[in-house]
Amino acid sequence: MFPIIYSDEFLQHKTGRFHPEKPERLIAIASALKSANFAHQLEWKTPTPVDERVINSVNQVHTAAHINTIEHLALGGGGYLDPDTPVSPASYDVALLAVSAWLDGVDIVLSTNNPAFVLARPPGHHAEKSQGMGFCLFSNAAVAANYALKKPGVNKVGILDWDVHHGNGTQAIVENNPQIAYCSLHQFPFYPGTGSATERGEHKNILNLPLLAGSTISVYQPLFEQVIIPFFTNFQIDLLIVSAGYDANAADPLANIDLQPNDYKTLTNYCLQITRRVLFGLEGGYNLEALSQSVVATVEQCLA
Repeated sequence: MFPIIYSDEFLQHKTGRFHPEKPERLIAIASALKSANFAHQLEWKTPTPVDERVINSVNQVHTAAHINTIEHLALGGGGYLDPDTPVSPASYDVALLAVSAWLDGVDIVLSTNNPAFVLARPPGHHAEKSQGMGFCLFSNAAVAANYALKKPGVNKVGILDWDVHHGNGTQAIVENNPQIAYCSLHQFPFYPGTGSATERGEHKNILNLPLLAGSTISVYQPLFEQVIIPFFTNFQIDLLIVSAGYDANAADPLANIDLQPNDYKTLTNYCLQITRRVLFGLEGGYNLEALSQSVVATVEQCLA
């Protein structure tokens, strides 16, 4: 059985009627997975209620001021961290539950030595240590990586970010940690303006692969085969966390990379060549049809 970590509570993070990062994203994905021909092979798991494990993990990555800002905005009825990043009354609790789902995913992958998928929101890879931005509140992947390093037998963690936008928050948080390797493929130049190929990290643990608008799967394949797989293999990772954004689809309204939903089978297969210990966690993706079919493709490849 393939684990999908999900809760209807993730729909309570309200972003406004015209915001692209909307609850309908999860509704579309869940519907597509439940109607897939492999639906009987899925195990839907509810995330652990927010507890000290979650609070401590977030505190180790984010400043108290940042955490308090989100909590106070939510308690006050909502507001904005930046013009793109709304906080609704439920957002603080939902964002912590999303972190819990990512931590549960780490535990599941490490205990089974097989992949899992976290179907949660809000996303996280733009959230920096002291600032949320780009639709993101807490840095889910970075928090999960730090959490994993406290587990027995985990000495190195890799984070692969295939979202079309560079994960500035993730990189900023992990780039000085010699036990975490971060790799991002992203449209460049593009929001948020970071992710130059010259950024290598203090421990040569950062690999940015900027892509031109219009790039197709034929551009991705040699990068995975010749650069990304050797990067993580040489780093000797014990777990791979994928910031799985699906906004590199040609149909996505927010970017200009030309992947097709089925191409995510290819990307997923490359990840599984690195290790079976892969945690996929949702980041971006804003065309509901392309998004849901891309997640279906990812999960189907994990079951192959």
